[in-house]
Amino acid sequence: MSALPDTIARIRREVCGLHAELTRYELVVWTAGNVSARVPGYDLMVIKPSGVSYDDLTPELMVVTDLYGTPVTGISADADGAAATWENPELMPSSDTAAHAYVYRHMPEVGGVVHTHSTYATAWAARGEAIPCVLTMMGDEFGGTIPVGPFALIGDDSIGRGIVETLQASHSPAVLMQNHGPFTIGKDAR
Repeated sequence: MSALPDTIARIRREVCGLHAELTRYELVVWTAGNVSARVPGYDLMVIKPSGVSYDDLTPELMVVTDLYGTPVTGISADADGAAATWENPELMPSSDTAAHAYVYRHMPEVGGVVHTHSTYATAWAARGEAIPCVLTMMGDEFGGTIPVGPFALIGDDSIGRGIVETLQASHSPAVLMQNHGPFTIGKDAR
């Protein structure tokens, strides 16, 4: 197999596994929240499908999209090394795909985006206030205060634009989107 299909297969396994960690650490409920990863060297990303229970996720269900959120097709290897398509015509990418895609288009150094609906962070996001840096551990991890981004509706670039604009003015890899929840960025999805 060529490098791209192998890379896609690896990233699909990684993104699926990271979703299991979100539930293990009680950072998500129902089908809310998502992890995505950029496909290095390509204008592609891998993200959770919309509306699929965390218990039912498999690497083969992870959706491959371009950096505008449009699903793309191709051939990859499944967990057993057998050929599998990237296309899941019955599955749509996460409703937050536009936000993730916008981040990747405007922050080329970002390799992964994680969005949760963790109880306390989401409640704080509803306050519309930044989380003050009150612990040294928080300063070490987040570079200081965790900023709050503007309120935006799901479905277009608005959330992504708010994430990018807020994080570019901050040292933090995390932002609370007002009335929505936390988004974090990193060199990879982990």
